[in-house]
Amino acid sequence: MFNYKWYLKDGYPAKNIENHKHKVFTTFACGGGSSMGYKLAGYDVIAANDIDPKMAKIYKENHNPKYFFECPIKDLLNKKLPKELYDIDILDGSPPCSTFSIAGKREKKWGKKYKFREGQAIQILDDLFFQFIKIAKELKPKIIIAENVKGMLAGNAKGYVLEIKEQLNELGYVVQVFLLNAATMGIPQKRERVFFICRRNNLNLLDIKISFDNKSIPLKEILIDNGKKLNNTKEELWNKCDNGKSFSTVHKKGNYFNSIKLNKNKVLPTITASRGGLLAHPDIPYRISNETLILGSSFPLDYNFIGIDVKYIVGMSVPPVMMAQISYQVYKQWLNKL
Repeated sequence: MFNYKWYLKDGYPAKNIENHKHKVFTTFACGGGSSMGYKLAGYDVIAANDIDPKMAKIYKENHNPKYFFECPIKDLLNKKLPKELYDIDILDGSPPCSTFSIAGKREKKWGKKYKFREGQAIQILDDLFFQFIKIAKELKPKIIIAENVKGMLAGNAKGYVLEIKEQLNELGYVVQVFLLNAATMGIPQKRERVFFICRRNNLNLLDIKISFDNKSIPLKEILIDNGKKLNNTKEELWNKCDNGKSFSTVHKKGNYFNSIKLNKNKVLPTITASRGGLLAHPDIPYRISNETLILGSSFPLDYNFIGIDVKYIVGMSVPPVMMAQISYQVYKQWLNKL
């Protein structure tokens, strides 16, 4: 239904999808991965928000939004928002989630102030989800969709999930939580993400059913050989490393855990925004190409990255086809019945 190989020039929605134009306001918009997914599924993304000036620039370049708010999400409540935003069908958001990641000392980061790359302001990242909920309280959308990392469902982070659900319940929303893998949704990347899909109580809708079982797409189907050559140190590790393994398996101190020599017969692992996360070509000592990263993320092949690192943008974003698959089910099972 949704093809991971596509172009912005072909327009929206995807082929054979109804252009129903239900309205979406997307927050933490980044490069617009979610926005493109909604539009592929027939929605009209009328407004977007992001704190980062570079993300604002790239979003406007590729999506030409009717409204864009370049500010911290908490500042939205201090603005006179357009009346249209008080009549949206979906409020969308992907609050920055590195403090919930299962990689690293996540609990020690909770409640601390951090600054992301690309000129963002300092924020307490684990507060952002609750600021997003405050926007929901103000706008009262029919549906709320929020995305986050798999680590939210592990260990002490489960307490955050319970608090999120309680706050949304108090606002009058029924909350369903799904752990979904992009690799089962027609996307050539293994990317597991948590989705909170919430509906207003007064809509009297039944629980939504979300599951996918698309055939996995191995790396060899998207592998394009024009990446950057590895430096001497990493090339030496690459030569010793087995396909599908981390460079740490051959490093004498176990370093380079996030550097992987890929297996072309397996699905591409999760693309991260981290500078340290190296994805190496399985056959030659090179990084995988930007074109491979774009295909693996289901970004459009003519997306204009305006000089910003491709891996950073796609690593920060919800794969468009992932959001298209989810939001299309929201339309079919819920919005189409109202």
